[in-house]
Amino acid sequence: MADTKDRITKAAEQLKQQRDELRVKLHLAKADAKDEWAKLERQWEELKPKLEAARQEAGKTAGSVGSALSLAVEELKKGYERLRKLL
Repeated sequence: MADTKDRITKAAEQLKQQRDELRVKLHLAKADAKDEWAKLERQWEELKPKLEAARQEAGKTAGSVGSALSLAVEELKKGYERLRKLL
């Protein structure tokens, strides 16, 4: 009987430890997600006028969006994917 009580006590302690560790990880993940979102929002605000200018120019010429702008778009996409994984 004492053996069963010890096993239950040990199992409860292990569950509590896992729960506490997960709580810390979730808190950190939330902070990471907020930081990532803030970074992505700054990038989006910088990119929006450039995209609009490129769209306007594309209507006038047959040229494509510049490589620097394409890289910025890809970086933002990857950032959104990282954020999605955090959530």
